[in-house]
Order: sequence, then C-alpha cells, then structure tokens
Amino acid sequence: MMEVESKLIKQGAEARVFQTMFCGKKAIAKERFKKPYRLPSLDEKLTQRRVVKEARCMAKCSKSGINTPTLYLIDNVNHVIYMEFIEGVTVKEFLRKNQDKIENKNKIEEIMKEIGIMLAKMHTIDIIHGDLTTSNMILRDNKSVVLIDFGLGYTSHLIEDKAVDLYVLERAFLSTHHNSEELFSIILKTYLENTGSLGVQVNKKFEEVRLRGRKRSMAG
Repeated sequence: MMEVESKLIKQGAEARVFQTMFCGKKAIAKERFKKPYRLPSLDEKLTQRRVVKEARCMAKCSKSGINTPTLYLIDNVNHVIYMEFIEGVTVKEFLRKNQDKIENKNKIEEIMKEIGIMLAKMHTIDIIHGDLTTSNMILRDNKSVVLIDFGLGYTSHLIEDKAVDLYVLERAFLSTHHNSEELFSIILKTYLENTGSLGVQVNKKFEEVRLRGRKRSMAG
C-alpha cells in the first residue's frame, strides 16, 4: 500500500491505522479497506465518501481552533488519509496513571475543562464526533488535548445528535474511570458555560437521552 516502511498499530472494523513517514515526518496513515460483501461499485462510492467526510470534519474542527492532527494528504484512490503523528499519551492512560495522585488534581481539572471547551467549539460548528472516548484524546507533550479518530464523524445541526455525543463520552467515563461522575461534571459544566443557548437545549436533550439509557439498562 505504501512505499515507505509502515507499522500497523490498530485495526478496526472499518480501517487500518499505520505509523509511517510522510515527507520526512513521523505520520499516521489511516486506510479504509474494501468490504467484500458489498457490490464493488457501491463499496467504492461509500468508502470514498467516508474518507472525504472524515477529512472534512477534521479540517473544519482545526479551522475553528480545535486541536486535531494536521492533515497531510487525502489519497482517495487508495482510501488513505495521511496525518500528523501526535506525540503523547491518551487521556485514558494519563488518568489511569495519575488520577489518584493528589499533586495532579489541578492538572486533571485543567484537562477536563479543556475537553469541555473543545466539545463546545465542535458542537457550535455542528460537528458530531461519533466516538468520544478518552482513548480518542491525546495529551500532547503533557500540555494540550488533541482530538483524534473522526471515522464516525459527521455534520449535524440536530440537538439530539449533540446530546448523544455527550452521552457516549459519559458512558466511556463510567466504564473506564473511577470517580467518573466528578470528572465528567467538570466537562459538562465547562461545555455549558461555552455554548450559551445551544448548551441549554443540548443539556435538556442530554437528560432525556440519559433517562432512556437508564431505562434500557434496567430492562436488561
């Protein structure tokens, strides 16, 4: 697929992610592969559309001041996006190693606030991430949070979609981190402080989505 040596670092249901080089820089190459169960012409069209959609979400977020990997190249013949390799650890890793250290309490609160501001900016420009987890946020050089993996991202002005985005993140916190209620509450509070009337609407819908989720859980 690639002329330079590449290392497979992740494979999902939709794509393979490689660590590679691009113009002398360490890079990430995300390749969407063919689905043999689909008609070739349909598969080609859907895959190209998905690659473009992902790249557009990243570009729009970056233009609005949200930290995302820099886009290097979109190869829509081979369905590969080349982008910046982010040096750092995921927020998930950082929290697991530092959450119980009292001396890191202020740093963790800063990170949660940064996530809240980031999501507020993203929803204000009608971008839905679709897979908000602490694994898809990288703490670059222990300083700033970079949002990655827009593979399920799309554009939507619907309040419900933004509420579901927040709900996905809350569930990710609940299933991954202890004391998650306190952490997520900082994100949500910051999000609401930076979204104005939009935030009021999203929060109302978010509570409805939460309620539906609890009912499904109780129903087994």
